[in-house]
Amino acid sequence: MRILYGVVGEGMGHATRSRVVLEELVRDQHEVHIVVSGRAREYLARHFANVHRIWGLTINYGGNRVRNLRTVVQNLRGAIGGWPANVSAYFNVLSQFRPEVVISDFETFSYLVGKALRLPVITLDNIQVISRCEHDPRLLGGHEPTFELTRAFVEAKLPRCFHYLVTTFFYPPARRERTTLVPPVLRPEILAARSEAGEHLLVYQTATTNRGLPEVLKRLGRPTRIYGLRRDLTEEVVDGNLSYRPFSEKGFIEDLRTAWAVVSGGGFTLMSEAVYLRKPMLSVPVQGQFEQVLNALYLQELGYGRYAVRLSEEVLVDFLESLGTCTQALSGYVQDGNQVTFAALRHQLADAVATRG
Repeated sequence: MRILYGVVGEGMGHATRSRVVLEELVRDQHEVHIVVSGRAREYLARHFANVHRIWGLTINYGGNRVRNLRTVVQNLRGAIGGWPANVSAYFNVLSQFRPEVVISDFETFSYLVGKALRLPVITLDNIQVISRCEHDPRLLGGHEPTFELTRAFVEAKLPRCFHYLVTTFFYPPARRERTTLVPPVLRPEILAARSEAGEHLLVYQTATTNRGLPEVLKRLGRPTRIYGLRRDLTEEVVDGNLSYRPFSEKGFIEDLRTAWAVVSGGGFTLMSEAVYLRKPMLSVPVQGQFEQVLNALYLQELGYGRYAVRLSEEVLVDFLESLGTCTQALSGYVQDGNQVTFAALRHQLADAVATRG
């Protein structure tokens, strides 16, 4: 089968998940072309042929918050050259490849190609849980306006797809047809990792401007391994109890599997990996990204960790005092690798081809 696969480039979680799915599609002997924006393009190009660069939306951060106005301006400027480049990419892809099905990891360009060519579009991402599922009003208390705005955006981004596969470690009831909730897609390295309880905190932050975080962690005194705050590092930098580490996939997984606990934002990929490895997490979502807030709310609701609006010494100490309760809740989590999700995707691909006749 000829598949066009679109990957949104903002954040690396979509790319790492897509890499695992793409490897499975290649093993199944499908012919796949990939369209992706941002630094995710370089990551996927190291693993696959036929990776096409496109322009995609980006987010501007300040501290641990989305800067809405700067994000709008940044994307308006980017669109001046981005949209013509995407039109060029459209004809370039079609000159080499005539897809039969589109799979989109919350990516718009591939979706629009699918609709233009009247192809079945299957989504495989975690963000659709916002619009495709019912959420307890009690859980959303105080977040209703942001939730409604985000749900409207998600519904408008990829409407009327052939099917929606929603990866999740929490399972609210579906509110729409053509929706299937499946377990998170995990990297083989995570599936193979043996969880051990170490002494260190693992901290991961995508917002490099969150300058207040190190001082809070220093006062705690606990050995702490930090990723993301200093992206220019080529070797480890030690500052008291803090170890700033350059990103290494192997090193990060080692630090995750042996962590005492995890402190991070609300990104789904790391959260789902921590849940799988039964690591309690303190989630401090980026302010202005409701998808991260929803992940954190469910993490707390299930007892797997804690949600905090801002990271303070008091919040951190309270989280650490709750680790026993979180560990007990996590002991009941099970997931059958990626096989349930892959089986659901194969089923939808077969249905899509059969529908086309």
